[in-house]
Amino acid sequence: MKRVHGLWWIGLAAWALALPAAQAQAQAQRPPRPDGEWRKVENLRPIIGVDGKRHEATCSGYPGTDPTFSFWAKRGSSKNLVVYFEGGGACWDSLTCTFPTDARLPAQVPQFFVPAVPANNNPANYDGIFKDDAANPVKDWSIVYIPYCTGDLHAGSSTKTYANVGHPVFPLPSTFEIQHKGFDNFMVVLDWVKKHFKHPRNVLVAGSSAGGYGASVNFPWVAKTFPQAHMSVIADASQGVTTPAWDVGTPGRGSWNMQLAPWVFGSDPSQTRGADLLRVAARAYPHAKVAQFTTALDGVQIGFYSLMKAYYGPGGACPNPAVDWYQQMSTTLQSYDDTLRNYRYYVAAGSYHTTLRAPTFYTEASAGPVYSEWVGDMLAHRGGRHGHGGWDDAACPTCLVPLACP
Repeated sequence: MKRVHGLWWIGLAAWALALPAAQAQAQAQRPPRPDGEWRKVENLRPIIGVDGKRHEATCSGYPGTDPTFSFWAKRGSSKNLVVYFEGGGACWDSLTCTFPTDARLPAQVPQFFVPAVPANNNPANYDGIFKDDAANPVKDWSIVYIPYCTGDLHAGSSTKTYANVGHPVFPLPSTFEIQHKGFDNFMVVLDWVKKHFKHPRNVLVAGSSAGGYGASVNFPWVAKTFPQAHMSVIADASQGVTTPAWDVGTPGRGSWNMQLAPWVFGSDPSQTRGADLLRVAARAYPHAKVAQFTTALDGVQIGFYSLMKAYYGPGGACPNPAVDWYQQMSTTLQSYDDTLRNYRYYVAAGSYHTTLRAPTFYTEASAGPVYSEWVGDMLAHRGGRHGHGGWDDAACPTCLVPLACP
C-alpha cells in the first residue's frame, strides 16, 4: 500500500465522505445542570478505571489536529440514563490512517476516520434521540455523549506508527503516530458517570456506526458499574460483517489492542470474530435487551467491507462486495434471532447509514412500526414471550430476501 491511485480514490470517496473556551479543572468535575442543558466536560484528569488500570483521555494526535478529548452530559428528570457512543469511521493501517476526514480535502480523496473532536461537536444540534420531541422514548432520560476521535471503535488502547502513503494536500511526515485510545477515553467517561449519576433505574447503551461497535463491546463495563440497573443496548448500523484476516491481523483489528471485558470475551479478543461481538456480549447478559438497526444495503458498511475484502480477503464466497455483505448481514441476523432470546432486529429499506441521531428516527417505518415507537416498545419492559413481549423483529418486505451472487 505505498500508493493510492486516482480511480481507486474515486470509488471509495462516494461512501467514505458519508461518515459522519476551556473550563477550569474544578468546573470539569461539576455534575451536569439539572435543567436539561448540555454541559461540556473537559480538562479531564487521568483515572484508575473500573478495570483497575490507569487511563488518560486523548484523541488520535494525527499531525496538525487537537488531541484534547472532551465529552457532553445532560441531566434528565427521570432516574434513567443513556450512554451514547458517537460514530466516525475507523483506521488500522497506513492507508486508512493517512486519510482522516477533513472538509478541506477534494472530493476524490478518501476519508476514513474522524481524528479529533470537532469544535462544533454538540449533541444539542442533533436530531433523533437527542431531540426534545414528544415521540422521543428517552426524552426525560439523562444522556452522556461520548465523542469518537481514535479510529478504533471505542475499544483500543495502543499507540501505533504508520507510514504516509502519499497525502496529496497536507505536509504529513513520512511516519506518524496514532493514539488508538478509545477504550481509555471510555474508562475516563465511565469513571465520571459513576460519580455523577447514582443508581440509575434503567440504562440504555447505544451507538451509531463505529459507536455501535463501541456500545456492543463496552456495555458489559457499564453493566458492571451499575449492576442493579435494567440494561438495554442498541447497535445502530454496525453489523459486524468483517473478514477473518482483518479480525486477527496487525494491521487490522489487532492494531488497536482492543480491551474487551475478559469475563465475557476471554483473554484473547481476536478469537471473537466481528459478527459475534454482540452475540457473545448479549449471551453473557440474558436479562439485557439487545437490538440492531440497519438498512438493507447500508452504503458505508458495504464500503468498509469492500476495503477489507480487497486487502484482508477473501471474505465471503461472492465476489460482489455489496451482495457478499448483504448475504452475511442477513444470515447473521437470522442466527442471532435463532440463538438469543433477548435480541431483536430492525431492518429498513434503502442504503442510508445510521438513524439514532437523524430525523429518520421518527419517520422510518418501512419495516412496519415507526422506528421510534419500536425503540419505545423495547424500553417499556413489557412481559410476554421470554419476558420481552410487545417488541418483535421488524424488516421491510424485501429486506431479508435471499440475493443470488451475480
